[in-house]
Amino acid sequence: MSASKIIATGAYIPTIDVPNELFTVRSFFGTDQKAIEQPTETIIQKFSMITGIERRRYVPEGMTASDMGALAAQQAIANAGIDRESIDMIIVAHNYGDMKYNGAPRDMVPSLASRIKHKLAIGNTKCIPYDIIFGCPGWLQGVIHADQAIKVGVADTCLIVGCETLSRVLDLTDRDSMIFSDGAGACIMKRDTSGKNGIIGTAVRSDSSDELQYIYSAGSNTGDVTDPRFIKMKGRKVYEYALKHVPQAMKECLDSSGEKIEDLKMILIHQVNEKMDEAIVKRFFELYGIDRLPTNIMPMNISTMGNSSVATIPTLLHQVSNGQIDPFQLSEGDLVMFASVGAGMNLNAVTYRW
Repeated sequence: MSASKIIATGAYIPTIDVPNELFTVRSFFGTDQKAIEQPTETIIQKFSMITGIERRRYVPEGMTASDMGALAAQQAIANAGIDRESIDMIIVAHNYGDMKYNGAPRDMVPSLASRIKHKLAIGNTKCIPYDIIFGCPGWLQGVIHADQAIKVGVADTCLIVGCETLSRVLDLTDRDSMIFSDGAGACIMKRDTSGKNGIIGTAVRSDSSDELQYIYSAGSNTGDVTDPRFIKMKGRKVYEYALKHVPQAMKECLDSSGEKIEDLKMILIHQVNEKMDEAIVKRFFELYGIDRLPTNIMPMNISTMGNSSVATIPTLLHQVSNGQIDPFQLSEGDLVMFASVGAGMNLNAVTYRW
């Protein structure tokens, strides 16, 4: 059976660098609309210790998610050395559409995938663009969709993009606003008949009962804005859900691939927060009776990039595959796992032979 292989990546890193120090002028409130009594400097210090985030990236006003996505896609196409007219599918993951400024309407018609196809000047009418709204795991779910399309023979070449401008949906009175950022990443996937490389296992899960409201939209913590404009998160609930279910999905994914945990070279996990990601990966290895994490198993870029939702994994993959995160390197034949979790609540995992 033919496999689907990532042959190139691309990324767009926003130009505005926002260090934690810039948040010292803010006053933070809880969901009860009461001011948090701790000094802002103390709040920021604790935030950094838990999340590992020291700075994040924002796009300038006027730049949209599809603008970033098109730039990341252009780089991936150039790196792949393919004719853009040969692309059969464009799958774009996002959650808030195009927003040109903070508080702008969420513009999702036409789809961001159609807009990116237009920006890339692709005239091929057989190139089908569509969006995925799947929370933070959206880009990885797009990879799974592309893999399925390639394996059943309805596509040979796919472009998968993750792009998000979370800076446009932040309640500046909410401590969690310091987590989120902007970014875009992309990859080109092609059919591979060698049988040596590509996707060899997947797992997906969705819980939409009480979990539906773990990540949601609402007004400001001060009550000044009441419409559901801002991204909100029940941090403790998200942490508990992720720690309970993501390691199990990762194990299911690895086991379905027939590979051994000892052969796993690297795990590229959605950059939620540093402590949570470490806890997820540690529990994953514990499911195999391994108490100590292998050296250099989990590359991270959250300290300088923040959490850009669907863009974290493709951006991280681009940086790792280009040797930009020392000492992490990928070589042909390496066994890699991708994993993500987010609003829905949804999660997924992919086992991949590089």
